[in-house]
Amino acid sequence: MNLASANTGWRLRSRRARNFGLRAGVLSAAQRRELLMHGVAGSATILGVRPQRNEPGHVFWVRVQLEGALPYETRVRQRMRQDDLEWMRPGDVICCRVDPGDLDRLVLYVPDIEETGRASISKILSDGRRADATVLAAAPVAADYGGRDDPVLRLDLELRAWDEPKPWRVRLIQPVPLAAIGLVDLGQHLEVAFFTVDRGESVAVDWLSSIGED
Repeated sequence: MNLASANTGWRLRSRRARNFGLRAGVLSAAQRRELLMHGVAGSATILGVRPQRNEPGHVFWVRVQLEGALPYETRVRQRMRQDDLEWMRPGDVICCRVDPGDLDRLVLYVPDIEETGRASISKILSDGRRADATVLAAAPVAADYGGRDDPVLRLDLELRAWDEPKPWRVRLIQPVPLAAIGLVDLGQHLEVAFFTVDRGESVAVDWLSSIGED
C-alpha cells in the first residue's frame, strides 16, 4: 500500500475533527502485525506519555508525519518493551505504520539506530558538539496541553559553532521546561548540542546550561 493509492481516503479523513479519544483501545498482536506489514510508513514525534490506568501499556500522545500529508496529532494505546520506552520520551522521534483508512489507527515502534541515524536527546547532550542557537520562532505543537507536563514546542533556530564555517537553521520539537519558557522568545540565545549539520535530527537544546543551572 502506498501513499498515492490512499490519497482519497486521507483527504476525506482530513476534513473530519481529529479523534483525541481512546475508543480504539490497544490493538491485538494480529492487528499490530497486519499494520507493520501493510500500513503506510511514517514518523511520530512523542509529545507526551503516561502509563494506562488499571491495565498494562502506555498512552502515547504523538505528532504523526506521513510523506505527502500534513502532520497531525493523535493518541495511541500500546504496550512497549521497557528498553524501547527509553527511546520514547517527549521530543523523541520514532517510526510508525498507519492505516490509511483510519489515521488514528497506528502502531509505534523504535527502529534500529542504523535505520534512522537519529540519536536520543540524552545521547546528543552527553556526546555532541556545542553550538550557540538564536531563536527564530517558537510555537506549541500540542493541541490539548493541560499544563501538567512541560509544554512541547516547535523551535526554529539558527545555529553557530566555532568549528563550522557558516550558520545553519534547524527545526526541533522538544519539551521546554517551564523555567525556560522566557528563553524561547524571538532573538534569545540557547546552548545546544549536535552531532552534524542537518535540519535538526542530531540537535538537542541543553536547557540546564541555557538556564544557567549546569
